[in-house]
Amino acid sequence: MIPQSLRALLDETDGQRECEWAGRRVWLARESWGELAVSLQGAQVLHFLPASEATPVPAPTPAHAEGSLPNAPGAARTNGSEDERASAPEAMGEGEEALVPGGWLWVTPTPQALPGAIRGGIPLCWPWFADERGADESPDRSGPMHGPARKAQWQLEAVDEHEGGVELHLSPSERLHSQLTPRTVIQANAQRLHVELITEHVGETPIKLSGALHSYLAVTDSFACRVEGLAGARYLDKLAGFAEREQQGELAVRGGLDRIYHSNAEVVLDDGHRRLRVARQGSDSAVVWHPGEALPDDTSPTAARCFLCVESANTRLDPVWLVPGAQHLLGTTLSQENAA
Repeated sequence: MIPQSLRALLDETDGQRECEWAGRRVWLARESWGELAVSLQGAQVLHFLPASEATPVPAPTPAHAEGSLPNAPGAARTNGSEDERASAPEAMGEGEEALVPGGWLWVTPTPQALPGAIRGGIPLCWPWFADERGADESPDRSGPMHGPARKAQWQLEAVDEHEGGVELHLSPSERLHSQLTPRTVIQANAQRLHVELITEHVGETPIKLSGALHSYLAVTDSFACRVEGLAGARYLDKLAGFAEREQQGELAVRGGLDRIYHSNAEVVLDDGHRRLRVARQGSDSAVVWHPGEALPDDTSPTAARCFLCVESANTRLDPVWLVPGAQHLLGTTLSQENAA
């Protein structure tokens, strides 16, 4: 679920190209296997739509020339699209773009201007998660929330065809840490989206590392979702002062939440229309987050009801001590599980 202006750029894409969106350089692909959009600010995946979910959309009739959300020109639609269109929000804030259904990721319709970060897609939180600034090199550890990677400019080093899809390799345009160097690998094909954040220690002293692939997953209604696979797991409840608790049964989302689960299990996000499997690599922390009514400035209540974050992370529960010469891979893999 992406803003209409990004959808329009994808509709104008045949194959692969770079262009500008929201003041950023973005790399777009629209090919036989599906669609992919990546921002070069933050090496951030913004959109993924496998070809198996896309169906043609007729040109709008004069009756919807203004373009209500469900019939936005060029919108890619998914299986179960009648239900999705029926529940998609149509009320927008002043100056807010329509969000177009289609795809596994969500992007805010009101992205911040540079140098702000884009909310949505899969931001890279590196080399620390939230305010756990173990790798912060500033004198008073006052570095930015989630680290510098998500606002930095990255460069596209290689684009390779891969298993009927594509594989991207990206690295930061400038040095982000004196001892750590990150790189990102993004693989997309007709069945899955896979993102890796690889950290190499090129310095001389051990570093305590945390981070996250902060995935904003598109849903029909945030507060009607279930996250399966965490039953019995211990978690820290950040909304209750990091109180430690145990998950009783499957997680039903009914409002705002911010939890760090101590688990490396695969989970399934079920929003009633799509079952999206989330597998993680190099991670014993699964973060599940939605702001509820405590909305960030760049997201309206209407738009916020269309995402849930299910993240692959390294947090205070599983920090990584990286020694000189070592590497760490944090990964997430999204694939669709057919409902029974």
